[in-house]
Amino acid sequence: MSSFWSIWISIISLGTIMGCFLLLRWCLKNKTGVTEGDDMHHEFDGIVEINNPLPKWWTYLFYACIVWGLAYLALYPGLGNFEGMLGWKSSNQGVLTLEESRAAVAKAKAEGKIVQYDREIAHAKQKYDPIFDEYASRPIPELINDPEALKVGQRLFLQNCSQCHGSDARGQLGFPNLTDNDWLYGGTPEKIKETLLGGRSGQMPSWASFGEQGVKEVVAYTLSLSGREVDAGLKAAGESRFATCSACHGSDGKGNQMLGAPNLTDNIWLYGATEESVTETVMNGRNGVMPSFKDRLGENKVHVVAAYIYSLSHK
Repeated sequence: MSSFWSIWISIISLGTIMGCFLLLRWCLKNKTGVTEGDDMHHEFDGIVEINNPLPKWWTYLFYACIVWGLAYLALYPGLGNFEGMLGWKSSNQGVLTLEESRAAVAKAKAEGKIVQYDREIAHAKQKYDPIFDEYASRPIPELINDPEALKVGQRLFLQNCSQCHGSDARGQLGFPNLTDNDWLYGGTPEKIKETLLGGRSGQMPSWASFGEQGVKEVVAYTLSLSGREVDAGLKAAGESRFATCSACHGSDGKGNQMLGAPNLTDNIWLYGATEESVTETVMNGRNGVMPSFKDRLGENKVHVVAAYIYSLSHK
């Protein structure tokens, strides 16, 4: 925060408290010209106004609030760039990566600062880590029969995975459906966990070098592999060109899970099933990225998420 805004906020905060104090002092003075306790000669519906001072308890409560406000601003951050006498912070501000976050936590601890978010994380780890340790000690095929474990896995999935795969895990254009048992890299518990821990980076190259006609031929043959009706001439020409593609997708087009190359014969299309979509894929290539969650969640939580994902296609 710049010095200008720091001073501006401090003036507003302290000025408001001072204004409340002056207003209270003004209200405690009798400026009516009528002796306290006497009739003010104001009457409405049988109710007579008496010139009485503010109740003592009310006055003391106002003073207490003013003192509390000043004490709070002295002890905690609130006056611009002033960090407060206690060194308390709600969180480590400005961090952009996990590495920066860990460094900020270590620095705050070394300097004796109280960071509320860090304390809550430490408390959560102390409370919940034993639960995740117990879950991680059980194999995934066994864990999918534990309703409580799956609820935990579902919540972690919604927090970390649903942005791409959807809250129902059915995916969207460019993001795989996790409920249909069609897997790019394998759907075993071990492979799902491997994907979550290490992430995936798809490398479908561009085949613009085929030329526009060549791409049409390859697309025609590719679509024919899943039973689609295509031009016979284009299909025949595309079959010979497909030899280049078979290095990843196999000579039969059924893919290779070791490489993450999709099966082209099952009519399941990650980036769209239309001729235009497939043409775009062949012409421009695809480079989908699945991030790693090893550092973000840790292996034990990944184990529970993997169990939840595995359960979606193994009801």
